[in-house]
Amino acid sequence: MFKLRDGDTAKRILKDIKALNVDCKFMHVCGTHQDTMVRFGLEELLGEVGVEIRQGPGCPVCVTTSTEMAAGITLARSGKTVCVFGDMMKVPTTIGSLNDAKADGADVRIVYSIEDAVRMASLSDKDVVFMAVGFETTSPTTAIPLNKGVPKNFSVYSCHRIVPPALEAIFEMGEIKVDGFIQPGHVSVITGLGIFEPFSSKYKMPQVVAGFEPLDLLMASYMLAKQIKEGRSEVENEYSRLVRRDGNPKARELLERTFEAADRAWRGFPVIKKSALILKKEFEAHDATKVHEDILKDTPEVEDEPKGCRCGEVLRGLIRSEECPMFGKACNPNKPMGPCMVSHEGNCSIAFRFGGRK
Repeated sequence: MFKLRDGDTAKRILKDIKALNVDCKFMHVCGTHQDTMVRFGLEELLGEVGVEIRQGPGCPVCVTTSTEMAAGITLARSGKTVCVFGDMMKVPTTIGSLNDAKADGADVRIVYSIEDAVRMASLSDKDVVFMAVGFETTSPTTAIPLNKGVPKNFSVYSCHRIVPPALEAIFEMGEIKVDGFIQPGHVSVITGLGIFEPFSSKYKMPQVVAGFEPLDLLMASYMLAKQIKEGRSEVENEYSRLVRRDGNPKARELLERTFEAADRAWRGFPVIKKSALILKKEFEAHDATKVHEDILKDTPEVEDEPKGCRCGEVLRGLIRSEECPMFGKACNPNKPMGPCMVSHEGNCSIAFRFGGRK
């Protein structure tokens, strides 16, 4: 277990949680939260005072479906330059991965931002497609160059998603009983607190927006436990050093100007209404689903997950990574069966790197 930065404060928070005498299960929806939880041994510490925390669908690469990955592979194999973040390269599908396509000669490039992809398009005569992945945190960065102006040969294949509809799906599916939510700080910097308030009023669900240091997560757990003890269901802001009630108005306006919500499946989930961000009609000249519609209609059908992979159940918080029989055996970072073992924000990758290797 890693040493906490401020051990005395941590001990005091844990003591205060224990004094509340609660036995509760929380869920978070953020890969960075999960990394902190496992890296610093917080799961064990919180378990000793009656708190269990599960990761939900908080890894954007992980929730991107095999069908969307297959679309990117199809574009690459058709001769288009496909630009992606590094975590996307090894995500497996039944027609291979983007890494496989690159090995076969397709032009697949790792970029660190959409600006890298725009720059490549400006220096090339080929069609360049950027596979945009992420929640409300990264979607404004996709919107910025589209509004400033991009080359004619540049387009975006949007895999962006928004968090609240996935939370609604978790509530409505009723597969897992949670007593509170630790909400993602990065998302909340953009959105503010208002997007979570309906869950407190409709489902009587305590919620705390949290930062990413060990003490942030311990304090968020205490705040949730205290709400439960006092019979409250509110949205509280532990991450007040960065999150404001109204979020970032300029970023929110940019999102509203560029995207509209659409129905889409998430890995491990059925179609979730109004959960994806697609480009508005004004930007269809740079919407890969329109520009390359003739290619994308020939995308092969793929299975959601390989037989035996339980990534979908991990993303819904039903099981821990270590409970999957493939974890650390048939599925490992060198030979992943699903994206949860690929992405650095994926539960299985985090568990393998810092937790119970088998």
